[in-house]
Amino acid sequence: MTDIVPPSAPRPGTSDPEHLATIVRYTAHERVNHWIVAMAFVLAALSGLALFHPALFWLTNFFGGGPWDRILHPLVGLIMVVAFIFYGAGKAAENRMEPRDWKWLRQIMDVISNREERLPEVGRYNAGQKLVFYAAVLCLVGLLLTGIVIWRAYFSQYFPITLIRWSALLHAFCAFVLISTIIVHIYAAIWIKGSIRAMTRGTVTPGWAWKHHRAWFREIMKHAESSRPRSD
Repeated sequence: MTDIVPPSAPRPGTSDPEHLATIVRYTAHERVNHWIVAMAFVLAALSGLALFHPALFWLTNFFGGGPWDRILHPLVGLIMVVAFIFYGAGKAAENRMEPRDWKWLRQIMDVISNREERLPEVGRYNAGQKLVFYAAVLCLVGLLLTGIVIWRAYFSQYFPITLIRWSALLHAFCAFVLISTIIVHIYAAIWIKGSIRAMTRGTVTPGWAWKHHRAWFREIMKHAESSRPRSD
């Protein structure tokens, strides 16, 4: 299905609020916070994988060697968690699952086949994006709690060895799930043309919004119409 823009949609080259050339999807604050989380995730993932298996120990070279890798990994992890808290706190309400989201998931083959005309209209985030959000929340909580237990320099002496061992196992499991989730997230962002631009420049075209997040687009247009000065 091609990008269809209804008559009331914004038209490029005009300054009227109802006819903006682009639509703001992410503010500068949201984008900066997102990229802080993303960079911290990459550093935490690489430094964690270096400690996970001897075959990956060479990754410690990017962090100044083994001792520095062990020092930096939990600190970077904390930065990631704190940054995500600030980012996710403002997104929780928009990521609540709705009946249309469950229908969207039941029609996942239409999603994969790019038959978006058959899918229910979705808001600012579709069901896939919401599941990524929930997976990130659960995994980060698990990583934080287990990370504290196995942080030998400060906390591990307060916990029994059995709990430390199980925490190390759960920590690795949460990391695996989170890394896998983020890989899918990145793939989807590349697959849906215009998504990367949204998180780098903050804006999307009206056609993109109409095609991929039509309910959200309608809300934007309704708000623009209600805030437009009356001529009478």
